[in-house]
Amino acid sequence: MKKSLLCLITLTLIFLGNETCFSQTILKKETISDLSKTPNYVFGVKDEDGFKSALTVYDTFIENGVEIENFEIVMKGPVVKTMMKESELEKYFEKYQGKVRVSICSVAMKRLGVSKEQLFPGLDVVETYTIRILQLQALGYNWITY
Repeated sequence: MKKSLLCLITLTLIFLGNETCFSQTILKKETISDLSKTPNYVFGVKDEDGFKSALTVYDTFIENGVEIENFEIVMKGPVVKTMMKESELEKYFEKYQGKVRVSICSVAMKRLGVSKEQLFPGLDVVETYTIRILQLQALGYNWITY
């Protein structure tokens, strides 16, 4: 019984240790230097996976010392309905409050019947997804869409 328990604990620790290693991305010094040259980032997302992926990039940058002045996620489409008060994503986003700006497309809100009052705190409503992305591009932001 003791051997089985010890084996189970050992395997659990190995699994947890490996998962931690796989979830961290270590960037090369040259990559960090290059990314830090233009420290403003915008991610256009339309689903929950894209939102979480953008936040993972933020974490990777922070863990590797990439300089960030502005980091924004602009959201459109059905994901807007998941940004409601007391939702799973509200809890997920808590650690990024004040660090990552999240902009919500007002057109998507209108189409989906979502009011500003229904959104959780810390979200900004913008005219449209497209105009906000173009505005940030004009300001020199690095951008990508998920």
